Amino acid sequence: MAAPGFWNDPERSKSAVDEIRQLKRWTEPYSDLARRTADALELAGLLQHEPDPELEGQLAEEADRLRLGVEQLELQSMLQGPDDRRDALLTIHPGAGGTESQDWAEMLMRMYTRWAERRGYTVHLLDLLPGEEAGIKSVAMEVRGDYAYGYLKAEKGVHRLVRISPFDAQSRRHTSFASVFVYPVVDDSVEIDLRDEDIEMEVFRASGAGGQHVNKTSSAVRLRHVPSGVAVSCQQERSQHKNRATALKMLRAALYQRAIEERDKKKAALEATKTDISWGNQIRSYVFQPYTMVNDHRTELKISDVQSVMDGEINAFIETFLKKFGSRAA
Repeated sequence: MAAPGFWNDPERSKSAVDEIRQLKRWTEPYSDLARRTADALELAGLLQHEPDPELEGQLAEEADRLRLGVEQLELQSMLQGPDDRRDALLTIHPGAGGTESQDWAEMLMRMYTRWAERRGYTVHLLDLLPGEEAGIKSVAMEVRGDYAYGYLKAEKGVHRLVRISPFDAQSRRHTSFASVFVYPVVDDSVEIDLRDEDIEMEVFRASGAGGQHVNKTSSAVRLRHVPSGVAVSCQQERSQHKNRATALKMLRAALYQRAIEERDKKKAALEATKTDISWGNQIRSYVFQPYTMVNDHRTELKISDVQSVMDGEINAFIETFLKKFGSRAA
């Protein structure tokens, strides 16, 4: 039984409710599948003695549904990393190539936004630096929802685009790159050595659209962690105070990810093929011309409907990756 006053503590009660909810996420699907499997087996036994074409058809349909349910539970078992349950901080940066690469980065931003919306997740834009002509120079967005990081960690790496550039007057085919990084959003329960004296803050005027207030006041904030050199910025809020709070959250996430990478450095050396996201080692290619094909180079999954992928239909890539690498994926 909970200690007296337990439910009067908002933080502790929220933690308990979250834990119960996560446990139900495992037990309820399993219990449902076990019950339905038992019913199906019982029906199959009866049909052996008394064949019935209509019931046999219903049994076949239920078998297909059970198979899909087992596959979904199997996928869920792949999300057992210490941070998989967390929200995700996703950043996108274009490679060399100017406007063409910046446009590709914006296309990826839209793809992940659409994917999140399809899953019922919410997306909060934290920092956006638009390109001069088109596209974006960088973006940081927080994806909130159960296991957002667990799923999106499959997207870390370099993404390659091949298409006839709409910015080329001679309609030549171009190859562009953009890098995607994903961090778990860190809450206050995770210990991060982040002291005020180690943080340098710079304020500046926000760029891009945002109204007179945003453009005429120094509301944007850039924080730099002096010991590590890690820097983040936020300019989406009208208030400097709110931008600093969001930037601090982003900084904690980046430092937490850095700590994980340092802790797993030896392991990473042994699994370099899964963690190397340097340029020239793209994880996925998106070909628009002369044919259409999206090819994940880690799993060799290929999908020809490139437009549906760009509209957020990337679950097949994520699920195939998780099934191949499981909880070892970082």
